[in-house]
Amino acid sequence: MSGESKGRPSLASEHSPRVFRLKASAGKVYHAHLVLQRARRLEDVVMALLVCPAHTLALRGILATGALAAALAGSGCIEMVGADLGKYVERDEKHFSVAGKPDVTLSTFDGSIEIRPWDRPDVQVVVEKRGRDKDDVAAIEVNATQTGDHVEVTVTEPKNRGAGGFDIHFNNFRSAKLIVSLPASSDVAARSGDGSIDIERVTGRMQLRSGDGSIRGRRLGGDVTAHTGDGAIKLDGVNGALDVDTGDGSITVAGRLTSVRARSGDGSVTVRAEPGSAPGGDWDIVTGDGSVTLEVPDGFGAELDAHTGDGGIHMQDITLSNVSGTIGKHTVRGRLGSGGPALRVRTGDGSITLRQSLSAERGEP
Repeated sequence: MSGESKGRPSLASEHSPRVFRLKASAGKVYHAHLVLQRARRLEDVVMALLVCPAHTLALRGILATGALAAALAGSGCIEMVGADLGKYVERDEKHFSVAGKPDVTLSTFDGSIEIRPWDRPDVQVVVEKRGRDKDDVAAIEVNATQTGDHVEVTVTEPKNRGAGGFDIHFNNFRSAKLIVSLPASSDVAARSGDGSIDIERVTGRMQLRSGDGSIRGRRLGGDVTAHTGDGAIKLDGVNGALDVDTGDGSITVAGRLTSVRARSGDGSVTVRAEPGSAPGGDWDIVTGDGSVTLEVPDGFGAELDAHTGDGGIHMQDITLSNVSGTIGKHTVRGRLGSGGPALRVRTGDGSITLRQSLSAERGEP
């Protein structure tokens, strides 16, 4: 695709940055994601192709019309496009018997992960593999191992090595969803390269990570770590410590919390500490661009340090002692209750609201 092409249509001066994204890593791997539902014109697609070096473009989830398919197929960057990509599905079930508390590690290159408890002393992982056809799905590799009560299931797709050491992803129409059933008392580490993660009614240590997808959890007993590069995080009914961050998305967490670290590069942050919450360590709540809402129960003790670069600070049914700063301006420092660990709240551009939480029933079941 190097060089000029006389057959290229003219390009408009403005193109939505959401049409494609191009990323380069140290391994010289380029990934471009086209969202053709938002590409209203053929020029938008060609614009993405112009910035793609030959044989280094990986296209995901393409829904193409005939005209778009013809343009893309002629680019030399992909094998084929069509409306039925990912239609062929196969299910691969893995079963593991455990004697004690399971320690489960899950990973998929592209696809959602759903985790649910059951009353059996077993771990079941259903891998739902999708692709263009049977051969396409057969290329998806499932590696399952067990050592004692540690269970690990990793799903990967094949890679081809091109000239100059490039990883070539000619076929990125594959995905693998994981549907997991395990004992309610389990430690879980789940990772998706590009997909959502959903977990509920699990007690244990939870580490959840998605490269590009939302993370959702309900009724979780134990410390939770959650990270997504681009997606919302919503956790309800948590009983423990939280360490969550998203590069671009909102954060909403609630429960009987002991410590909170919540960071969003671009999105609102809502933290609701229900009655029974008691700071066992410092709290740090930060967003680069968005509002922050913090609810704490009566008797909650901490040393508050709140600041907004451009926005107001609002206090509702909250009493501070040893206050420095003016409420309603950009900075407020003071003692909540009898004091305690640090409670740091920051937003670069947005308001901060602190209010008293009323009851646990206000959250989602």
